[in-house]
Amino acid sequence: MSRAVRIAASILSADFAALGAAVAGADEAGADWIHLDVMDGHFVPNLTFGPPIIRAVRGYSPEPFDVHLMVERPEDLIPSYVEAGADYITVHAEACRHLHRTLAWLRAQGVRAGVSLNPGTPLSAIEEVLPDIDLVLLMTVNPGFGGQSFIPQSLDKIRRCREMLDAAGSSAELEVDGGIHPGNAAAIVAAGATVLVAGSAVFGAPGGPAAGIRALRSAAAGQA
Repeated sequence: MSRAVRIAASILSADFAALGAAVAGADEAGADWIHLDVMDGHFVPNLTFGPPIIRAVRGYSPEPFDVHLMVERPEDLIPSYVEAGADYITVHAEACRHLHRTLAWLRAQGVRAGVSLNPGTPLSAIEEVLPDIDLVLLMTVNPGFGGQSFIPQSLDKIRRCREMLDAAGSSAELEVDGGIHPGNAAAIVAAGATVLVAGSAVFGAPGGPAAGIRALRSAAAGQA
């Protein structure tokens, strides 16, 4: 089955001294979404940015802002990210004590609700909330830092997640994040992904973000 594939440019790999310009550049380069990784130094061993930064760069692109909360107690922080301009907010199943309630609240706030799973978390963690999910984000590296290598066994997990979503009649996006580059994009899309998160492959591409996105899109189109 042919599916549209989107490229979400992760600003975690951008120049933090010029984030506004990086977001604008990703938009001009053809990114479909802007991916923003929020890390709290507790759920993952790194710190990034919060609502003030997202609010500050919101005006640099009209594309959907895809906010990935890698934080403890995400339900306490959701309103501030909604107000900052998020279109999608993804929480971790591992961090939510009451996942169904959190997803319902996200939708009530007028944003798309996503759930992320770490590499070691089974797909069964989302079985009971599939009707409440607009996006499933599968981590294909252990979260916390950019530039890591794709975990090869993740391909089977992507395939099984696609089967689960299709069997449930779900229209949720299947997003994949971690170590994605033109050399593995086709296999990831063939496994069922509809959104590819790429940081280094976009902002670190030798020809710049436009060349990086073209390369990813060309690779993905071979299987899309």
